[in-house]
Amino acid sequence: MPRTRVPRRTGKPFSVLPAFPAFRALPALGAVRVRGAARRARTAAVTAAAALLPLTMAATAGAPAAHAAAPAAAPAAAGSYNYAEALQDSMLFYESQRSGKLPADNRVTWRGDSDLTDGADAGLDLTGGYHDAGDEVKFGFPMAFSMTMLGWGGIDEASGYAKSGQNTYLLRNLRWGDDWLLKAHPSANVLYGQVGDGGSDHSFWGPPEANPSPRPSFKIDASCPGSDLAGEAAAALASSSMVFKQSDAAYSATLLANAKQLYTFADTYRGTYDKCITAAQGYYNSWSGYWDELVWGALWLYRATGDSTYLTKAETYFAQLPKMNQTTTPEYNWTLAWDDKSYGDYVLLAELTGKQTYVDDAERWLDWWTTGVNGQKVSYSPGGEAFLDTWGSLRYSSNTAFVALQFSDWLTAQGKDASKAQTYHDFGARQIDYVLGDNPLKESYEIGFTNSGKNTKWPQNPHSRAAHGSWSQSMTEPATTRHLDYGLLVGGPGSADDGFSDERSNYGETEGALDYNAGFSGALAALTDEYGGSPLANFPPKETPDGPEEFLQAAVNASGTNFYELKVQVVNKSGWPARHLTHGSFRYYFTLDPGTSPSQVTLTSAYNQCSAPTGPTQFSGSVYYVTVSCEGQDIAPAGQSAFHREVQFRLSFPGAHDPTKDWSYQGVSTTPGSTPVTVNDMVLYDGSTAVWGNAPSGDGGTPPATTPPGAPGKPTASAVADSSVTLTWAAATPGSLPLAGYQVYAGSTLLATTTATSYTATGLTPGTPYTFTVKAVDTAGNTSSASPSATVTTTTTGTPPGGGTGAACTAVYKVTNSWSGGFQADVLVTNAGSAALNGWTLTFTFGGDQKVGSGWSGTFTQSGQKVTVTNPSWAASLPAGGTVDPGFTATYSASNAAPTGFALNGVACT
Repeated sequence: MPRTRVPRRTGKPFSVLPAFPAFRALPALGAVRVRGAARRARTAAVTAAAALLPLTMAATAGAPAAHAAAPAAAPAAAGSYNYAEALQDSMLFYESQRSGKLPADNRVTWRGDSDLTDGADAGLDLTGGYHDAGDEVKFGFPMAFSMTMLGWGGIDEASGYAKSGQNTYLLRNLRWGDDWLLKAHPSANVLYGQVGDGGSDHSFWGPPEANPSPRPSFKIDASCPGSDLAGEAAAALASSSMVFKQSDAAYSATLLANAKQLYTFADTYRGTYDKCITAAQGYYNSWSGYWDELVWGALWLYRATGDSTYLTKAETYFAQLPKMNQTTTPEYNWTLAWDDKSYGDYVLLAELTGKQTYVDDAERWLDWWTTGVNGQKVSYSPGGEAFLDTWGSLRYSSNTAFVALQFSDWLTAQGKDASKAQTYHDFGARQIDYVLGDNPLKESYEIGFTNSGKNTKWPQNPHSRAAHGSWSQSMTEPATTRHLDYGLLVGGPGSADDGFSDERSNYGETEGALDYNAGFSGALAALTDEYGGSPLANFPPKETPDGPEEFLQAAVNASGTNFYELKVQVVNKSGWPARHLTHGSFRYYFTLDPGTSPSQVTLTSAYNQCSAPTGPTQFSGSVYYVTVSCEGQDIAPAGQSAFHREVQFRLSFPGAHDPTKDWSYQGVSTTPGSTPVTVNDMVLYDGSTAVWGNAPSGDGGTPPATTPPGAPGKPTASAVADSSVTLTWAAATPGSLPLAGYQVYAGSTLLATTTATSYTATGLTPGTPYTFTVKAVDTAGNTSSASPSATVTTTTTGTPPGGGTGAACTAVYKVTNSWSGGFQADVLVTNAGSAALNGWTLTFTFGGDQKVGSGWSGTFTQSGQKVTVTNPSWAASLPAGGTVDPGFTATYSASNAAPTGFALNGVACT
């Protein structure tokens, strides 16, 4: 599947302006931020003006006409999310993107070693580093930018990383990327900037552990330079040198020495890298040129060294940065991203020099994202997303949010414009909250973010080869994503309307990338520092495979009274992690009839994708086996023809033979020509290790003793409603064979089989007690003993949640915006009962002639003055203590009197 990076602008060529005289460098390292105190001064509740900020933005944003009148959602209260957990997730995302030989401290159990020959074509070791996005290419330009941004967060938001317990993981992630950049820089004027070809890589949809070769290496050097790539790599290593200075001084010094050398290379030999690494074209073109990286790299080296020579270079080259059309004003209508560092340059120069001209440039840019410049600003969605561009919109808003939070702190610490500082801060917090769930879909766009257990909604179909785990090179097989890729920030809405299409093929909205999470992580650290939060314990939870990984399937091809012929498939659908089966073999066990010798049995094979079968070989007594070796065959989850091998063989006997007495015939599909089915009594080996199946016992009679799984934990009930309940239990301990899943019972009735450790039982009778138990089942169908039972009584239809008396809900009605003959409002509804509602309906009655136009976070209907709001399909459950805030726009001609008679599921609200 081809995937290209498009230009960030259309119709605007990059231009180089004449250089201005150099500014005089100031010894301004002391002008860097005072962290924490300025931020903590803002931890009180957001003011009314700040709360209305996104509404003001939406009303004046330069959005397309189709979205201009769309309503904005009121933001959640500041600090309402567990930012520390979100940062914990984001740090784990980088581990899932690792390439190379994984270390012993790898926490992502479904990832394994990959790309172990990278660099061999250049005679170098270029293993390691990170896969770029949902693909498996190592693109050096965005990778280096991601390391720079992570380093920036680690320096200026160190307190947030410390408070969240994520500093160790930040250092690991930086070192993984930095080590690769060091490998990629084998000499002074050489830098490798890509491993893997986008065309061939994108034609493969499979796990990185099975990523096919070759993976070519691409470089820049003095004869064909790339100032942008080398300048960004210098910035990455310089920023990381500051992060590691206290914990590993020697490593820090190595990073800094290489950063200096790379910057000299970038500055001496000028050019854009994509003219030399042409394989990057169509993916990561250097649209903005290289001057922004020459400024950027110099600024990070100045921060790391205090050498004013670098600041002088930065200020000199600053004059070359792009300008608004036909003006001398630095460009402000885009943002900091993998291609264009100009906007980061504005902020760093403002902070490092204190010069008003740079402060003005930084503020003009952030004003365009907030209050506007000359009546123009970024588009805003009705739900409050600052929307810049279709592909990966949340990456742009998150990067800007991070720098806005960071610059807001600097303004506050310097005693500068307090109003702007507050505006930038509130913008940054609002954009990150939008990502985490404060959006009309009430969905976290960071996968796996639970907000301390209060959220279970995030994209289910990320455009990620690694997370999907297909064995057949198919984006649709399996239908369900096999792995939970914690922390992956998807691209998000594809237009300024809050719409999101959760489809694996929709890479513009569902793909993640290294650079998406980089600024996002820094913003999360800043908000953790300000509002607190705590990481989850026992993180990450261990995944359970969704079924057998390496196994055998068999069916009868043909049979007669004295022969039978089998078709056997050796199957590799491994995913925990994906792996190659290159030393495979299997044994098929059968029993000789009385009076028959082994030499009288004929073994033939008409079709074989492995080696010809051998045997029979005596196992014990009259039990013999046939061996089929697949040695040298690479059976891997890498495509339709790659993930299995077929073997057909026939056993012929001197007389009549009953195959149902043969050990390995059990479970075989006996209809001639039928599709092979999974069998348990043939044994599959990887080398000398049995990876699947049961051999006969030593006496050739009964099967060997099998230890069943242990019992799961006692189910815990939540979201108890009149017809449903959600059950959660602790995972069982596997026995002799891997776990395949769990059976959920109500009394003696089997309700369902699931691979998860939770299940929502539906179709229950209101006001009825149920006793639930769970059993574990292994891949051979062996079941555990039942878990301890849990008795739950469903609620009674029509009574307040929990069956109590008094108010079941509270409702707060608020007009959030108004204009002549129309207004926007929302209703904050809280389930004040002690049990969840499985489905909710809100009703109220207008006090005037209002007519609802459009609504969100619910389905609105109106009959006369009565309005009914029913839950959307994606937010049917309302937990005890939970809130919903459906909103709408409406018109009126005579009266806009506030509505009355709010009721939730027929029970009056207070």
